[in-house]
Amino acid sequence: MSMLRDHGQENKYYHNIEGYNGRCDALQAAALRVKLKHLHAWNEARRKNAKCYFELLQDTDGVVLPGIIQNCLPVFHHFVVQVEKRDIVQEALREAGVQTGLHYPIPLHLQKAYEYMGLTSGSFHVAEACARRLLSLPMYPELTGEQIRTVANTLKKIANR
Repeated sequence: MSMLRDHGQENKYYHNIEGYNGRCDALQAAALRVKLKHLHAWNEARRKNAKCYFELLQDTDGVVLPGIIQNCLPVFHHFVVQVEKRDIVQEALREAGVQTGLHYPIPLHLQKAYEYMGLTSGSFHVAEACARRLLSLPMYPELTGEQIRTVANTLKKIANR
């Protein structure tokens, strides 16, 4: 049942069965209801933080910034960049005191839950390449400009090595 409620996940990133996103209980729902009135301000703060990242990281060799679809207003729940040798970059950032995250490092078609489809490595080469390069930088409404500059400058130094 716990796997079923968590996208079919037995261990982080490994989905053995198709599941659901049913992890919110009544207590969490009550807290989220109170937080809902802050959502607009938090989203605006995330957009402001993303703008800082874009300004600081534009034209950084080895770092591909997220695309923005015209006429859409992104929230930037995550700020995900693409870098070569992602695991090495992530470890160097960690050693420098910068926490990062990985989201979906194993493409869906390579998950055990979908092995019945007969898809193999190479079936979706773009998704597989992205899964090897995607890295989530710190992103939350309370980030300060100084923190964003530290993350960006540290990433620039590492990318330029």
